[in-house]
Amino acid sequence: MAILKPFKGLRPPVSIAKALASRPYDVLNSDEARKEASGNPYSLLHIIKPEIDLPPALDIHSQTVYDKAKENFEQFKKQGWLIADNQELLYIYAQTMNGKTQYGIVGCAGVSDYLEGIIKKHELTRKDKEEDRMKHVRITNANMEPVFFTYPAVAEIDSIVSSYIQKNQPVYDFIADDGVGHQFWVIDNQDIIADLKLQFKQNVPFTYVADGHHRTAAAALVGNEKKLNNPDHNGTEEYNYFLAVHFPDNQLSIIDYNRLVKDLNGLSCQEFLKKLETVFGIENKGNEIYKPISLHNFALYLDGCWYSLTAKEGTYSDSDPIGVLDVTILSRLVLAELLDITDLRTSTRIDFVGGIRGLGELKLRVDSGEMKAAFALYPVSMKQLIDIADSGNIMPPKTTWFEPKLRSGLVVHTLD
Repeated sequence: MAILKPFKGLRPPVSIAKALASRPYDVLNSDEARKEASGNPYSLLHIIKPEIDLPPALDIHSQTVYDKAKENFEQFKKQGWLIADNQELLYIYAQTMNGKTQYGIVGCAGVSDYLEGIIKKHELTRKDKEEDRMKHVRITNANMEPVFFTYPAVAEIDSIVSSYIQKNQPVYDFIADDGVGHQFWVIDNQDIIADLKLQFKQNVPFTYVADGHHRTAAAALVGNEKKLNNPDHNGTEEYNYFLAVHFPDNQLSIIDYNRLVKDLNGLSCQEFLKKLETVFGIENKGNEIYKPISLHNFALYLDGCWYSLTAKEGTYSDSDPIGVLDVTILSRLVLAELLDITDLRTSTRIDFVGGIRGLGELKLRVDSGEMKAAFALYPVSMKQLIDIADSGNIMPPKTTWFEPKLRSGLVVHTLD
């Protein structure tokens, strides 16, 4: 059963919470982060992307950058921009986008749960990205950003959360520049905290990494390192836990994650369409943007036209949890067989665009000549994600895109 542990969080004063809270480190490059944090000394980007305070030519993985993260973190605490709660607490974090609100419980997950498979994942991680975040955790001795977890919804947990938010005012309540609303409650009632811990222990057999596989791996691996390096380890140390926000699966939705290709592997547009006809039913939709309407239906934008592609029966198996995914169907039938793009992690001939940018972004990049064709996919379901994680399988790269993203900095977890 899953661990949910209260902790003494470091949190910003209400007056600067909106300014301090930032987007996650991995959704911004250095230049974007530098621009976003410009004129804002409170932004957590100064800690999670500390290269923004150093010369642009500097290698972002140099020791100087990690040292700057530690320096800035210490400065935030010294200035009173991050202040420790005086007791172990749980928190509720709500996000509202397009009129829909999702409520997550902020608490620590267990390093042992990750190592023992209680926390399940659906993506592979890259060692270089793991090591980058591990260095950041080691030098700050903290989980600066939460990871995004989900779990099969439990009515009793929903009821506890709903009751609490109805009876208490949020500590933080603001709308970010992207229009997403963020609310944050501090649960300081120890009976409610005990009840939530018990509910997880009794009714949540597994949790699932929705977003933040590299941060999850890094946090767990550093925690395990500390355990192995501590001859007096007794299991109660704070490094045995890491920061997560736990959302019930029935409140979340995955949006599409689309593909762009730079060339057609020597085929003309007409030759490419002719080959597609052997495995897809094709409808020409003209110049009006077409969005996939169901699983196994794809949109193709090519040479100024949108097409509906529907995978023909027999081209996939419903009994194969990976093979039935639209990303797998597209990768196998089109990217690999027709375009000779076989490694989505390393190929320079393909790019990926989260659906939050809209299908107009695909059209723009093809019309500009930067890309030759674009494919839009129907989003993966939460059930598919959980089924695949439960089966021990791994989804293909760039399959899931969750929105809204968590804001980092509303609470920080220290490892001592």
